[in-house]
Amino acid sequence: MREWLAPDHPVWLVIKVVEDHLDTSAFHAGRKTGGAGTAGYDPDMLVTVLVWAYAQGVTSSRRIEALCATDVAFRVICAGNLPDHVTVARFRGGFAGPIAVFFAEVLALCARLGMGKLGTVALDGMKITASASKAANRTEGKLAKLAEDAVAAHAAADAAEDDLFGAQARGDEVPEDAWRPGRRDERIAAALAGLRAERAAAEAERQKMEQGHLDAAAAGKPKQGRYPAGAAVELARMKVARARAAQQVKVEDWQARTAASLAATGRPLRSRRPVAADGCIRVRQAVAKLEKVQARAAAAGRAATGSKATGQGPGPVRNITDPDSRLMPVRGGGFIQGYNAQNMTSEDELIIATELTDDQVDCPWFEPMLARAQQAAALIDAHRPAARPGPGPAGPGPGIGMVLADAGYCSEANLTSPGPDRLIAVGKHRDLGKAARGQQAGRNWAGPATIVMAERLKTQAGLAAYRRRGHIAETPHGHIKHNMGFRQLTMRGKPKAAAEWAFTCAVHNLFKAINTGHLTSQALAALAGTPTCPATQ
Repeated sequence: MREWLAPDHPVWLVIKVVEDHLDTSAFHAGRKTGGAGTAGYDPDMLVTVLVWAYAQGVTSSRRIEALCATDVAFRVICAGNLPDHVTVARFRGGFAGPIAVFFAEVLALCARLGMGKLGTVALDGMKITASASKAANRTEGKLAKLAEDAVAAHAAADAAEDDLFGAQARGDEVPEDAWRPGRRDERIAAALAGLRAERAAAEAERQKMEQGHLDAAAAGKPKQGRYPAGAAVELARMKVARARAAQQVKVEDWQARTAASLAATGRPLRSRRPVAADGCIRVRQAVAKLEKVQARAAAAGRAATGSKATGQGPGPVRNITDPDSRLMPVRGGGFIQGYNAQNMTSEDELIIATELTDDQVDCPWFEPMLARAQQAAALIDAHRPAARPGPGPAGPGPGIGMVLADAGYCSEANLTSPGPDRLIAVGKHRDLGKAARGQQAGRNWAGPATIVMAERLKTQAGLAAYRRRGHIAETPHGHIKHNMGFRQLTMRGKPKAAAEWAFTCAVHNLFKAINTGHLTSQALAALAGTPTCPATQ
């Protein structure tokens, strides 16, 4: 079969890399490769098949099975030992365990080839569609009804079978976990439990925030900004009570002094009697403010609970096909059912750290991704050769020089957290350019670190450095979606979906090395026999 493909065909490089330059022991540990009965397929072969398939934009296990029988490159990888689609799907479903080691091994190989420029790295999020439909989303009430219907259907089936076969066990029943067709009932239960847990967590966080505002106000140090609805109502009630109490004190004091004057002189006081508490202007103003705050809180509550019915938003829902996926807003409007992938990319477009999240926003992931990127930088520096064979100069030194991120990551915490230098946008890119040219004054930023960053991005040097973010961060996303054709996950559930995404990023890195000329047969020959550090370290 070596005559079927040219000697410089990239499939030979992929086969050589997997066989001789990557540690695939984690894949071997979970597969049957011998013993009684038919031996299992070689895990190295299955890994190579999937690497080549994902690089060619093929993710369907049935399509992979067909190509293994008809496509020359796939047949060369399989060497005639053709796996069926069930074998491919089951092998891919077990990626959650070994994928971290595989991703690190590919990254270490790229570092040994002279890649991994860390002078400037960029963080960006990318929405990826899950293996689930938006139509499979259900509200909490609908999920509860589905769960009740499933329980009732099971009870009716059990009763019918008891009438037909008897209620006593026969001893030859199939174990409960041996056959679970689709596990739909479990997915419904998981979706309902997740929705209720998230609602409880949000309610607890809301109560904690409101109590914090109330405690700060009681201590005489009220917090700045708009108060939560519940805290605003409670503070408005407290102001009404204080105003009434203060006016009542005035009334009682006047009455006491009048009584004393009558007892002493027989004449009442000449000063005017204070109005009753409910007639005081300050009390009436406090009551009006309370009514306004209560109306605003009620409107917010109706909007939160009735957004689905009124068509103002998707409302709190869960997907019964993939309960871990979420409705994600996308550029241009609308939603997809999917995940939010966080990727840290090097100057030469290697994805050095990645995480598949179910958060709609990016901001909370800056610090976790920065920590992972620093671990990846240590791995790259440990495997970097003394004299880099690849084109281009090395970075400014060990570790990460600067981190670039868009406005979705802008917060005081992210700007002031420990770590390397960073440029985080405080607004849209076009607004940064206008501010740098002095065409606008900008916004009034709430925090001092944000003000400093806004001023830094007004300079030509800061803006020029930040403008590199789009090319560094978004080029890998475009390559994965458009060139590799990977727009939708095939695995369901966050652990398996995250493993598939990490595998896709590893394939991207491997073929980035091939396409840039770093990974060649000569480079692999030069690496043979050279000492390496374990990538898992």
